Amino acid sequence: MIHNMDAASTGGSPGAGLPGAGSPDDGSPGAAFAADLLRGHTDTIVLGVLRRHDSYGFEIHKLIREATGGASEIKEATLYASYRRLVRDGLAEAYWGDESQGGRRKYYRITDAGRSAFTQNVAAWVTTRGIIDSLLGTEPGSTKGSKR
Repeated sequence: MIHNMDAASTGGSPGAGLPGAGSPDDGSPGAAFAADLLRGHTDTIVLGVLRRHDSYGFEIHKLIREATGGASEIKEATLYASYRRLVRDGLAEAYWGDESQGGRRKYYRITDAGRSAFTQNVAAWVTTRGIIDSLLGTEPGSTKGSKR
């Protein structure tokens, strides 16, 4: 079952190498495309964060924003829908943390099924990225897409 892909963990970024692909929030011609592409991979991006350690909702939001250097941000509503979907599908588990650091927070942890889905999704992303790069002539070392 493929949920979404993870660009960050594969070293690529959504839209990287695409003409006008700018960051999702910069207003460039490719920004809407990049934002849609990023949103399409939210579940896998969240699973990538959870592979490192259990996290609560807003912390995941901050980690994603920081990972892009602030160039991109996934809306909190989109993330919370992803958390519910991941838990429903058995790819993550939710639990309540203690209140020693303020209010109670709901934490998420990746399950074995989530690790498997993450691995499958990243492999699918790498394959897809390679096909698109090949078609657009944007693969490393390519001169196909260059202007002559």
